Amino acid sequence: MIKLKDILYKVSLEAVTGSTDITVNAIHFDSRKVEFNDVFVAIRGTISDGHEYIEKAVENGALAVVCEEMPENVINGITYVKVNDSQQALAFMAANYYDNPSENLKLVGVTGTNGKTTIASLLYQLFTKAGFKVGLLSTVQIIVDKESFKATHTTPDSLTINSYLKKMNDAGVEYCFMEVSSHGIAQHRTTALNFAGGIFTNLTHEHLDYHNSFAEYRDVKKRFFDELPASAFALVNVDDKNGRVMLQNTKAKKVTYALKSVADYKAQILENDFGGLLLKVNDQEVWTKLIGHFNAYNVLAIYAASELLGLSTLESLKLISELDAVSGRFQYVISEGKITAIVDYAHTPDALQNVLETINSIRTKNEELITVVGCGGDRDRTKRPKMGHIASALSTKVIFTSDNPRTEDPDAIIEEIEKGVEPQNFKKIMSVTNRKQAIRTACQMAGPKDIILIAGKGHETYQEVNGVRKDFDDLKIVTEFLKELKK
Repeated sequence: MIKLKDILYKVSLEAVTGSTDITVNAIHFDSRKVEFNDVFVAIRGTISDGHEYIEKAVENGALAVVCEEMPENVINGITYVKVNDSQQALAFMAANYYDNPSENLKLVGVTGTNGKTTIASLLYQLFTKAGFKVGLLSTVQIIVDKESFKATHTTPDSLTINSYLKKMNDAGVEYCFMEVSSHGIAQHRTTALNFAGGIFTNLTHEHLDYHNSFAEYRDVKKRFFDELPASAFALVNVDDKNGRVMLQNTKAKKVTYALKSVADYKAQILENDFGGLLLKVNDQEVWTKLIGHFNAYNVLAIYAASELLGLSTLESLKLISELDAVSGRFQYVISEGKITAIVDYAHTPDALQNVLETINSIRTKNEELITVVGCGGDRDRTKRPKMGHIASALSTKVIFTSDNPRTEDPDAIIEEIEKGVEPQNFKKIMSVTNRKQAIRTACQMAGPKDIILIAGKGHETYQEVNGVRKDFDDLKIVTEFLKELKK
């Protein structure tokens, strides 16, 4: 039980009807979850408008309503609070309700198009190995110390974030690493959180189905750094030209990392093969099981962040050499017949190019590189031909297939992907709409020492078709086919 006026601390109020000196139970933005003496926050979403459910929330027992527009029928005895932005209000309310849990640990946000999951997950792994109690909020999973929970969004809603951070406080967690998506920033899910640091990885073609332009997408990411406190650090990749943009208005301590540019933290790739990477990081050599030049950036970011958070150079380097690959990120199996099958989450043009270039930099060119790839439905359509172009240009054979078609026709998605294939690469491509059959076909085509890349879904263990999620695990399926075919 908590006073409404205490939950509304720091919320910019435009008008209040009724008393805020009332005791309430819980906060909800879904009217179906509202119970007696709860607060309902009406949020305008992309699919529905919470203002249409105010009456329903009151019927379910809401004692107070927070909204951007007062309802026509104001019911006596109910408190109505008008705000300019309900999502922003919810962020402050959630933090207040859970007693501002982000202030009781060191919270680090990782944002950018690619690398968020890898960096956040590896930092969780590293600080756990260093002997700390650590939390993780990621696309793959949410972890409170050693207890794991299923993740539903890259950046959960404000109530969910703060409820997990409170769990972390109760468990004695000292550090928490969190993926911060552009959607999460745009919808104020990270507002009211106290960050000890922010990391920027890179910015490429993604989420233009949600953001109106690349500039808007970039500026949303920048807002995260603009809002960091002076006590925090802002660690950015300056090999990406947008890295310095992120630092323009931040009050945080500015720190840079790069492989090619002048930076505070520099790395050089000394060796790169399927066994791992040998790097020279600020004049210190470190070996890691992670593979590929894109992981050199991830390792560098992890090293820099660990130092900024107080670990010594030698401890950081030692722990980096012990880190394991993240689920669905360049995970690979080698069959009895010496076929290497790689599963990777690459679902953007840049990520796919990175993975394919990494494989090509390691392979001897005497083997086939067979890529199985598709694009998700109900998402940015403009990237589809780009994915087709990259896959066909950088592979010896390509099988276009279904990803998560959602409500779209998978064959129509594949046709859009194929539009990016240049005439000289037509002979390399084929289409197999059924993803399982596409993976099987790749296994049948492969011979000893050949490499199969299955891109797009990575850690996901489902395929979503017309709102229904069915079990589907790329790594499990390719492993079974390679065994079955005795390859």
